[in-house]
Amino acid sequence: MGVATGSGQRIRWMDLPPAVRDGVESILGSAVVDAVSQPGGFSPGTADRVRTASGGRAFVKAICPARSARSTALHRQEARVTAALPAGVPAPRLLGCYDDGDWVALVLQDIPGRNPVTPWRADELAVALATLDELVRTLTPAPLRDLPAASEALAEDFAGWRRIAEDPPAELHPWVSRRLDQLCRLEQHALAAVDGDTLVHRDIRADNLLLRPDGGATVVDWPRACRGAAWLDLLVLLLNVRTFGGHDTHALLKRRAAAAGYDRDDLVATLAGFAGYYLDAARRPPPPNVPGLRAFQRARARAALSWLREALDG
Repeated sequence: MGVATGSGQRIRWMDLPPAVRDGVESILGSAVVDAVSQPGGFSPGTADRVRTASGGRAFVKAICPARSARSTALHRQEARVTAALPAGVPAPRLLGCYDDGDWVALVLQDIPGRNPVTPWRADELAVALATLDELVRTLTPAPLRDLPAASEALAEDFAGWRRIAEDPPAELHPWVSRRLDQLCRLEQHALAAVDGDTLVHRDIRADNLLLRPDGGATVVDWPRACRGAAWLDLLVLLLNVRTFGGHDTHALLKRRAAAAGYDRDDLVATLAGFAGYYLDAARRPPPPNVPGLRAFQRARARAALSWLREALDG
């Protein structure tokens, strides 16, 4: 399908300033002798599995505002969230953080494993869904009480339909044009629906999951965590699945929502919120050093809109 899974213009371990490398090695307690850059994601910073002279391993990601001010802020937030996650959560442990006020480097536990295959295989999707169930069990109630509520974290994103209504693109799909007033109402409903007492990751997708050799999965990259509804990560994951095709996400969500007692109207409204966000974001100029982001958002918009039409017209 040609769906982007991440294409930031990565720099590598040896591109980091010597002071940053020294700071990371101080956290590791040994010199880095090998670094392998990792694909996936949209940060234009480093993302390396490193090995030290003493045989230790870690995952190091580093960024500065000159590369991306937004990613730098996200790195600082990820360090704070990851350090506070309870021990039972399937997430990498934070070994340390280097922050000189400009460069930020996270030194994380290196988790052996690989990303799920896309389009998603049924067995790997089952592991991911079981991992989400585990997250809900271990992260309800939310252990970080000062994280923003989902309605706050998504307030700007879930105004996409309103922005489209105020400045509609020339190529707006006729179905969207006919439904635009309803879609604006749905994204407002979504902001009232997404809050809850679960710590949610909010960016569950294939390249933020590692399938481990023991058959489980680890969830990585936690900077967007917030306090939200227990079903929010499920919807985000299934939107990723829908983007690549091969599964009936509508039936999957309906079945799991019925079993857990989730409200269908809340789920459909939130799907509308994501559809509006991705459609609106995809028409903006690409941000510096992240040329693949808009293609990713266009693919997400197509998937969310096709699913939304199925939910509203079916």
